[in-house]
Amino acid sequence: MVAELMRVTVHTDGASRGNPGRGGYGAVLLYTDPAGVEHRKELSQGYRVTTNNRMELLAVIVALETLLRPCEVEVHSDSQYVVNAFNQRWVQGWIRRGWRNAQRQPVKNVDLWKRLLAAMEPHRVSWVWVKGHAGHPLNERCDQLATEAADGGDLLEDEGFVP
Repeated sequence: MVAELMRVTVHTDGASRGNPGRGGYGAVLLYTDPAGVEHRKELSQGYRVTTNNRMELLAVIVALETLLRPCEVEVHSDSQYVVNAFNQRWVQGWIRRGWRNAQRQPVKNVDLWKRLLAAMEPHRVSWVWVKGHAGHPLNERCDQLATEAADGGDLLEDEGFVP
């Protein structure tokens, strides 16, 4: 008998003050343990110079990398860039074309796309787009975490960012 995967719901958001500019990500992970106890974990970090799309990707990456065992994960994001890359199978086309888009231009943020694919590997991941700034409580919380991180003092360098 195969053990059932733990189900985790992840909400994410990225922000930047200028694009590029100071940026941050926020993520909220929700799950119920086998004893029926609900758990919530919040993650955020700010960066000195980055872009909004990089922060949207990093929010999902860090959330998935936080999971200690294979899970069934439902990711909620207000980033059509991230959600459509999987729901509309853009990533498969990029890989097939050697990380080039439909216009044969290099795909931006390849470092993070590859890291995201690696982070997804042990999990079953589904993607849900939510409208941003529309009053969804967990999306609003992620936005708050991302913007506070971008405005904070503990900013990291986004090593993969290329201006």
